[in-house]
Amino acid sequence: MRRAPTRRLATALLALSTLVPLTLTSSAAQAAPPTAAVTAVDPSADDCPPQGLDPKLVARLNKAIEDVRKEARVPGVTVGLWLPGRGSYIRSTGVADKATGAPMKPDLNMRIGSETKTFTATAVLELVDQGLVKLDKPISTYLHGVPDGEHITVRQMLEMRSGLFSYSADPDFARALFSDPTRQFTPKELLAYAFSNPNVFPPGTEFQYSNTNYILLGLLVEKLGRMPLAEFIQKRVTGPAHLNHTFLPKGAEFPSPHAHGYTNQTLTGDVEDATNWNPSWGWAAGSIISDLHDLHHWAKVVATGTLLTPATQAQREKFIPVPGFDGAAYGLGLFNTHGWIGHNGSLPGYESVTMYLPKQDATMVILLNTDILHDGFEPSTLFAKAITSIITPKNVYELPAEG
Repeated sequence: MRRAPTRRLATALLALSTLVPLTLTSSAAQAAPPTAAVTAVDPSADDCPPQGLDPKLVARLNKAIEDVRKEARVPGVTVGLWLPGRGSYIRSTGVADKATGAPMKPDLNMRIGSETKTFTATAVLELVDQGLVKLDKPISTYLHGVPDGEHITVRQMLEMRSGLFSYSADPDFARALFSDPTRQFTPKELLAYAFSNPNVFPPGTEFQYSNTNYILLGLLVEKLGRMPLAEFIQKRVTGPAHLNHTFLPKGAEFPSPHAHGYTNQTLTGDVEDATNWNPSWGWAAGSIISDLHDLHHWAKVVATGTLLTPATQAQREKFIPVPGFDGAAYGLGLFNTHGWIGHNGSLPGYESVTMYLPKQDATMVILLNTDILHDGFEPSTLFAKAITSIITPKNVYELPAEG
């Protein structure tokens, strides 16, 4: 869900700025977390053979994807579809680098923006399974310094119903970010932008997509998990899921090969290459890097709760409707849009969609190297809607712009 501070800043402007010392406390802070059972995912398991789709269906998909790419002026896009009983489809089209003309390819590393929230939420829910976090305890039980924190629960933060102002919607943050996109931000700097604004509504009364929730949840994981968030995610989430090309960067590092990303979220509104912009502004809300292969496997893992207990996954899937968007609902770090479960991502230069449709055991991953809106719509949504209109016409993807 995009909002617009400086033009349309909260696009997926997941950021951070000034300094607000947060005191982190926990009843379990002195004890190392117990080892919880984690089910490892078989990295060789594939949902379906790497081909086999009906040629007429392939032709329709090719045309739909190319039509959207040209209409929305997207430099490059990769689409992966895995449809058990029907076959699979992997296609890259366009360019990964406008300067050299290098083609888009399925094996490129990409920034995935707010899809990061699915990893952060999974980390929090693993702490729930370990007994270190209670979903319905106020965040003040674990972290001090959160406005109205004694009334905001961990659950409400996960489901975007806390009422906390999103730092990415703060004009001062926008100016700081766009004045120096290579700047390294810290979580506490982010929170200073958020906490300089009043809360938007009483906790639990409304839905509003706020990146502030997930910065705080990242700090919660670090405190109770007793290690940096990136390390916790690697050891407890991506490692057991065998996601070997997925990680939370410390700064602007971006392993090769990767696609160049293009944005008009700039001070002038001109299009710039955002490849080397520092995503530390997003941290636990939006800075993870991944690729098509990993996201293919992650889609089913996160949607079915492979890494969590059934009871905790059931809590995760308590989807609450998103006001104003028929068929869209949000759970604990997951969207449900007309049956497709997962998340989208957007930050300057990149967008993505990773979704799983349980009733068909189907997976869809879309990765592209721009976040420039087309007629007010995110290009990733245009691709996903066009694709699902063909492959699952009774379950058509449609989400509000993400931020």
